[in-house]
Amino acid sequence: MDFEFVELGGDAFAFQNKQDGKMLAEITWTLLADVMVMDHTYVSESLRGQGVAKKLLDRAAVYARDKGYKMEAVCSYVVTAFERYKEYDDVKA
Repeated sequence: MDFEFVELGGDAFAFQNKQDGKMLAEITWTLLADVMVMDHTYVSESLRGQGVAKKLLDRAAVYARDKGYKMEAVCSYVVTAFERYKEYDDVKA
C-alpha cells in the first residue's frame, strides 16, 4: 500500500491513502521545530486488522529519520506502538 505525503496547511502534514476520493488510511502530525507531534491515525473499517496503521507509522518514521526529526506520540495508536515496538526508540522525542 502506498501513502502520499500531503501538506494539510500551516504546520500540519499527513501520509494518506485515498481511492476514488475516499480516505482509506491516514496518519497526521504537526511539525514543531524538528518534532513531529503525531496526533491522529485513521484506518477505514475495510482495512482494519491488516497492519495498515503500523505501515503508516513506519512510513512516518522513515520520513522522520530522513529529515532528522523526532516524533512525539499524542495519538493513542502511536502511544501504544511506541510502548510496544522498540524499533521506534531512535525517533522518540
